[in-house]
Amino acid sequence: MASGEDRNYLGITALVTAVFQFTFFIVAATFKFDKVTDFAGVTNFVLLAVLTFFLNNSWLLRQIVLTSFVIVWGVRLAVFLLLRILEWGEDRRMDGRRDNLLRFAIFWTIQGIWVWTVSLPLTIVNGVATRSPELQAADFVGWAMWAIGAVIEMVADQQKLSFKKDPASRGKWCDIGVWKFSRHPNYFGEILLWWGIFVAATPVLRGSEWAVIAGPIFITLLLLFVSGIPLLEINANKKHGGNSEYRIYRSKTSPLIPLPTSLYGSLPKWVKSAFLFELPLYSQKLATGEELLQSET
Repeated sequence: MASGEDRNYLGITALVTAVFQFTFFIVAATFKFDKVTDFAGVTNFVLLAVLTFFLNNSWLLRQIVLTSFVIVWGVRLAVFLLLRILEWGEDRRMDGRRDNLLRFAIFWTIQGIWVWTVSLPLTIVNGVATRSPELQAADFVGWAMWAIGAVIEMVADQQKLSFKKDPASRGKWCDIGVWKFSRHPNYFGEILLWWGIFVAATPVLRGSEWAVIAGPIFITLLLLFVSGIPLLEINANKKHGGNSEYRIYRSKTSPLIPLPTSLYGSLPKWVKSAFLFELPLYSQKLATGEELLQSET
């Protein structure tokens, strides 16, 4: 039986997130050290998950499963990102920010908002004790979505890491494994697993609590339009835009949702743009036809 009561942890999670991010910001700004940026973000998710779970002391199956999901995801990703940045050096997203205190602070503020907002579905679930219906179809659908997304993200991360460590891959773009079917499969996995947590949270949502859909929407918009795909696409376009093979890869490979290249490559441009996130934003810095011709002559 649950021993807790229905509680609202929105305030305490906001406060904890603000203090946690501010602490890391002070360290990063003082020493101009940005190797802990991603680590601070991902471990904040784990902190909120554990905190809200034990505060209410409910021990309901839905709470246990979803909290475990966030812990597993967070620990794996935090370790992966920390080891990667320690090996590769500075975080390129911080270029132009680490020496500008205001821009640096804005970045860390957005990171705190990201953590708190995306954590909202689990925050509500862990605050619910007396209002907890039996497991429903939505729980199992959400769990399956999380599992598929987590596996895709993990596999994509490891495959790209192996690719980059291979000296033969120097100067090339990653098109092995799941990267054959999506230009950003890790982000697809990330988006899918957070939507899965939201779906699994829906059986306990009431009234205004449905606003926690802002969590998966936020991570989706962030990766599609701000700090995820756009930055990587523009950077890849600058590096490889004059390479005809790269342009073929782009034309046949979905930007997000993994699809067979034969299928994606045959689709009309309007279908790709309207339904599969092939946005004009991702074509910035891509070499023009004239530049491509010059590079091949």
